[in-house]
Amino acid sequence: MCGIVGYVGQQDALEVVLAGLRRLEYRGYDSAGVAILSPDGHLAVERKAGKLANLEKELSEVSLPGTLGIGHTRWATHGPPTDRNAHPHVDCSGDVAVVHNGTIENFEVLVRGLEDRGHRRTSDTDTEAVAHLVEERYEALGGDLAATVRSICKDLEGSFVLVVAHKAEPDLVVAARRNLPLVIGLGDGENFLGSDVTAFIAHTREARAVDQDQVVELRRSGVTVTDLEGTVVEGDSYHVDWDTDAAEKDGHEFFMLKEIEEQPEAIRATLGGRMQEDGLLHLDELSMSDQDIRDIEQVVIIGCGSAYHSGLVGKYALERWSRLPVQVEMASEFRYRDPVIGRSTLVIAVSQSGETADTLEAVRHARHLRAKVLAVTNTVGSTISRESDAALYTRGGPEVAVASTKAVMTQMTAMYLVGLYLAQVRGTRDPDEVRAHLADLREIPDLVQEVIDRMGPVRALAKQLAGSERVLFLGRHVGYPMALEGALKLKELAYVSAEGFPAGEIKHGPIALIEDGTPVVIIAPRHALQAKLINNVQEVRARGARTIVIATDGDEAVTPYADTVIRIPDTKSLLTPLLTIVPLQVLSAAVAMARGLDVDQPRNLAKSVTVE
Repeated sequence: MCGIVGYVGQQDALEVVLAGLRRLEYRGYDSAGVAILSPDGHLAVERKAGKLANLEKELSEVSLPGTLGIGHTRWATHGPPTDRNAHPHVDCSGDVAVVHNGTIENFEVLVRGLEDRGHRRTSDTDTEAVAHLVEERYEALGGDLAATVRSICKDLEGSFVLVVAHKAEPDLVVAARRNLPLVIGLGDGENFLGSDVTAFIAHTREARAVDQDQVVELRRSGVTVTDLEGTVVEGDSYHVDWDTDAAEKDGHEFFMLKEIEEQPEAIRATLGGRMQEDGLLHLDELSMSDQDIRDIEQVVIIGCGSAYHSGLVGKYALERWSRLPVQVEMASEFRYRDPVIGRSTLVIAVSQSGETADTLEAVRHARHLRAKVLAVTNTVGSTISRESDAALYTRGGPEVAVASTKAVMTQMTAMYLVGLYLAQVRGTRDPDEVRAHLADLREIPDLVQEVIDRMGPVRALAKQLAGSERVLFLGRHVGYPMALEGALKLKELAYVSAEGFPAGEIKHGPIALIEDGTPVVIIAPRHALQAKLINNVQEVRARGARTIVIATDGDEAVTPYADTVIRIPDTKSLLTPLLTIVPLQVLSAAVAMARGLDVDQPRNLAKSVTVE
């Protein structure tokens, strides 16, 4: 959940580390801190509660020269977000500094032993135990920092990334990983560590992922990676195909507003290169033979948050086109209900970061049960993509805002591609039908751009709704997942009590929430079920609701019953989520802005949920 940066090189380490933390602040913004090793061998630590700007203000009044540094931006788990709990944490002597992402589950046992041996605890965190363990073992292991970290990792339970600096090692940063993301940036006369590549993309686009229970020795001259026994392990590097401009605001007040506007191009990137000259699909990433695909008897889609909602949309597409039964599961619940899956099951794991802890554990459980696993993710080299049988990359580029926009848009696009590919191989749709559906998908980016260009009235509406404390969202068929997504966005960004329901369920309890003036957003593009939706609009309006209806151009059937109509272009009904999601995103962001809130960094949240 937290963001980590490490650097050894020739540049000013403080500048490099702070720039990396700015790009990683989406991972946590409860506190931040740095440790810089100065030329005279002093390990200076500065840390501050609150957002990174608070730390930067502190640092503006001090000088921290040095070419080796580590940094951290925190999402609090153990201990409240205070100065004393901010990372880096140090040992009793101040010789060791440690930053940490994750949770050390046996830290209480470790801390009791350390205290019995005379160590003084100065924070409420689990991380501090590691600094004291390094202090104890470093000399005993011959002043070998990497061996010390390997030894400590064997005693730790839980999930973690650790990055350690020692004042006696002016050219060495050591890191270790278990279950959580860590990436090496490979430079010339300098090398980097980061929770993801955005930490160092301004300096290098050559990266190497760190695998499970591996320890990294980072020096100016190069990088060595070993397992916990000290055996050197080789690994493949990869080139990041976007640059630093993609992670900048580009004149927008918030990253989310920029990322909403990037969605047409993101969809094009997801579709690009996946169609053959004959107009049919080519998805060699699936790494499954045609016979393997024909042998599939069921599909299970797993995800969390917005990824779960994209899975719900995928269910409608896969069942319609491939005629396979599809279940959609919240990844956090999947492995606890003893799922009935096996060799004939395709599990599709959806995760923007490819590091979501619950989804990763669900993937491991599915693999244990012999199911085939396909990762749908935006992040090349992520843990979920490496531990799955195959990965379909969405190619959406970096997404910095915590609330998902182009990530969920490209996830839905990828689900349509998977559905069509299964139909193509299994023969449940003839080639001409597949070509027609792909042609419809190719038109979507232009239609999404058209919706974006129309959003002025939605922003005006948001100002009227800024004082609302409850908003309901209703939809049917593929509109229902979008009702869930719209409610989630409003909760995340504007802190409004919002709920999404299948419109047919409104009479089974939720209608009791309707009071005079309660805003109800109804997702009602032209569809076979539209007559039923119009009945639902009438029902809530009769109880005093303010009805806000998302409707297709030229469709006047709903107009008499809507207080506000938001228009979208016409497309095939199964593809409408790719259009209806845009006004929901814009509305939520605009309500949050009208309430004076930080759209990119909502309270208590972080972009990647890497702890269970």
